[in-house]
Amino acid sequence: LGNSSRLVITPLTDRCYRTLMGAVHLDVGGAPEGPAGTGKTETTKDLAKAIAMQCVVFNCSDGLDYLAMAKFFKGLAAS
Repeated sequence: LGNSSRLVITPLTDRCYRTLMGAVHLDVGGAPEGPAGTGKTETTKDLAKAIAMQCVVFNCSDGLDYLAMAKFFKGLAAS
C-alpha cells in the first residue's frame, strides 16, 4: 500500500516497456527472453504494477508437464 519503490529506467527497460505496451494494445501477451539475471521478470512485474494489470509469473522447467500446467491455468481461471 502507499508509495512503493519502482525500477530504475534504463534504455533496455524503456524498450521492454514500449514493446510490452504495444502487445497490451493489440490484446496479445508478451514473453521477454534473454540471459538469466537481466531483470526480465522484475521489469514485467513493474510494468504490470504501473498500468494496474495482473501479472502472473511462472518458470518453465523440465518437471513442468501438461498436468501441472492444467492445474495452473485452472487456478488462474478460478481467480
